[in-house]
Amino acid sequence: MHTATMSRTFAALLAVVLLGAEVLGKTVTGLFKSELARQHSGQFITTFMYQGDSGLFVCRLDNSALATEKESRLLLYPDMDLDLDNLSCSERLSKAQLTISLRQEEHNQTIPHQTSPTAWKALYADRYTCQDSAVIPAHADLAFTVLLLNTDSAGNPLEHFSAEEAGLQTFYFLLLLAYFIACCIYAQPLYQALKKGGPMHTVLSVLSTALALQGFSALCNYIHLARYSRDGVGIPLMGSLAEFWDMVSQVSMLYMLLSLCMGWTLSRNRKPQSRPLQWEQSPASTAVAVGGVVTQGVLLLWEQFSESEGGHHSYHAQQSLAGLLLMALRVLLTLLLASVLYQIISTERSTLKRDFYLCFAKGSFLWFLCHPVLFLMSAVFNEHQKEKVVTIGVILCQSISMVTLYQLFLSRSLYWEVSSLSSVTLPLTMSRTTPRGRY
Repeated sequence: MHTATMSRTFAALLAVVLLGAEVLGKTVTGLFKSELARQHSGQFITTFMYQGDSGLFVCRLDNSALATEKESRLLLYPDMDLDLDNLSCSERLSKAQLTISLRQEEHNQTIPHQTSPTAWKALYADRYTCQDSAVIPAHADLAFTVLLLNTDSAGNPLEHFSAEEAGLQTFYFLLLLAYFIACCIYAQPLYQALKKGGPMHTVLSVLSTALALQGFSALCNYIHLARYSRDGVGIPLMGSLAEFWDMVSQVSMLYMLLSLCMGWTLSRNRKPQSRPLQWEQSPASTAVAVGGVVTQGVLLLWEQFSESEGGHHSYHAQQSLAGLLLMALRVLLTLLLASVLYQIISTERSTLKRDFYLCFAKGSFLWFLCHPVLFLMSAVFNEHQKEKVVTIGVILCQSISMVTLYQLFLSRSLYWEVSSLSSVTLPLTMSRTTPRGRY
């Protein structure tokens, strides 16, 4: 499987993700810069989706005297159809729904009641923002900390999650609980199957690795979100690791699915099926699989860095060109797999083997198509629900796909009867006649 090459590729991906990814929390720290505010007719600070009553915007300053001298202020704009980029500087500043004059060390601004979750944008401006001819004094930049809070279940403004992020922490907790229960039930028989070897050892190894990586991704996301719920920053390293493990899981599954389909097809054309349904490698099948992996990996990384303000598992939203290309790639790969599997099934005389390939096709198509289909379906949901629908839906569908493939390759009812190998080499053979087959 060219393990060394794949390992070097994954190591490079890890370095790029950890060194380049930016995870922005909803406790925002930085510097108010007069020069930057003048260049952009207001310095962009952050966006946050408020919902319900008593949303809170808190700004803390390190130097309130300097803020007073510069006539510093924060401008808050609700999400609306008005295109601020086409307005003059003075018009842009006047369109703010809320203006916070920065005169004290801490300012608390209550957000009006939101009938539906609404994204608010915060900009900084001062006396020099719209005066192009005025000389900006050589003052030090103004350090700030901004906290953005929604109300919790008790009605208190303590919830750091924006409306589109609410509920993700609970989802990852339940997902981890499901992984833990499944691990307790199936870890030992799966370990014995892998230890025994057999014709499908490589497939089971890749499936186990991909599922474990998804578990690591869920754990990192939960740790990040648990900390994020308390301070609005979280642990950016955990967020980056979650993205990385998920990407490695994606490319591992892609390599396996392409290798299996192409290997089976080339094997049928090359020789009789003395070893049916196994991982048949050849230069051509390896080239196709590696090409698909590299293309998907590049698009995943491109999509990560194309987001101006990344969220949790933000690439599932697919709002950039790279994300759209990634979905198109998955559709094309689905068509390729469908063509390959159709060639196999149409010439296969054994009903059991056809059932095997059909079940494999269902698991593979679910893996590839769930993302594009959920993205299209999310169009009917409200703005604050779209990313959660896609993110949660993709993770669940891909987990179901893995379970389907596990059942297929470990199934005695199918694989036992279509294989020409002895029962001793079969993975997880639960023979009723010999004690060694029981678990």
